[in-house]
Amino acid sequence: MTAAPKKRVALHPASATAGRNVINIASGKGGVGKTWMAITLAHALSRKGEKTLLFDADFGLANVDVQLGLNADQDLGDVVAGRLSMNQAITAFPDGGFDIIVGKSGSGQLADMGRARLSELKSELWQLAQRYDRVIIDLGAGLESAIRSLTPKGGMTLVVATDEPTSLTDAYAYIKVSMQENSRADMRLAINMAADQRQGERTYGALAKACRTFLNYTPPLMGIIRRDDRIPDSIRHQTALFSRHPQSDAAQDVEDMVVTIRNQPTKASQTSKPSGKPA
Repeated sequence: MTAAPKKRVALHPASATAGRNVINIASGKGGVGKTWMAITLAHALSRKGEKTLLFDADFGLANVDVQLGLNADQDLGDVVAGRLSMNQAITAFPDGGFDIIVGKSGSGQLADMGRARLSELKSELWQLAQRYDRVIIDLGAGLESAIRSLTPKGGMTLVVATDEPTSLTDAYAYIKVSMQENSRADMRLAINMAADQRQGERTYGALAKACRTFLNYTPPLMGIIRRDDRIPDSIRHQTALFSRHPQSDAAQDVEDMVVTIRNQPTKASQTSKPSGKPA
């Protein structure tokens, strides 16, 4: 006698304003500190008392668990394969006070996921997101549509860039493609590895000028993170920066960025307010 097939639970599609509590961490290219930024931002928000989930969506090259020295018993690969629900795949990170859904490094199964399964995964994630104050999504570097399809229309995308010409070019390309697909996309900028505040402001100014000139849009600056030797030290020791060097310059910069993020509403929340005009 064969077992009856499992009944699939219907998932509600994400609405246009879903994901206002979501911050997507993106970059046009690798090597700009995107994953470190996602981890440290999640930790900083948790330290402010916000219930936070970090979701590693860098399909195929996931390394949140590696940077934190985690040995997770479950990961996103189990969810994609149908062995676990999204909720069951959560791993608590007690040192940081936030939850993590670990990715699956080097998995072609995740990188080559079909559009239908990706849509189901997105719906599961948005339902889970309702239980958190903040959800930080570490997106894979690059312009692949599968990466950007996880981002909700109501969420904020924080594009990480450095002063390297290739980083600036690729960050601009990411913003351009994202806004071509969704003209109301809420794109923000974080400048990482800046020599100092002034250099970070120059880097932001160059990228913002290109966006303003060619896209008629100026992404707001959320923060400048100074180059800090204690960042690679923390990564080498597989420890979060706020756990190992909480008083470092970079830690202070991320805390300042959190203040900016919390004080600025998302574009969705701004545009969803009643206008007072008759329909």
